[in-house]
Amino acid sequence: MANLEFCNTRHFGIEYAPMSFSIRLGRRELFVSRDFRKRFYKVNPLIDCCTGIQPGHLEIIFLKKWLLILSKAR
Repeated sequence: MANLEFCNTRHFGIEYAPMSFSIRLGRRELFVSRDFRKRFYKVNPLIDCCTGIQPGHLEIIFLKKWLLILSKAR
């Protein structure tokens, strides 16, 4: 069963993301928001993966607009 939360708090250090939400699937969590950060490298136009800011996080940039963060749930 999935738990869906709409966030406007300081979740993952993203405090200015206007439309964000979090989905919890068991012990894992998926955080989705618009990507507003300035990237200092060329981003793949379709999908781009990199390590997250915090240990154990995976950031996926989808279509240069959406930021998906995969992590363990708190």
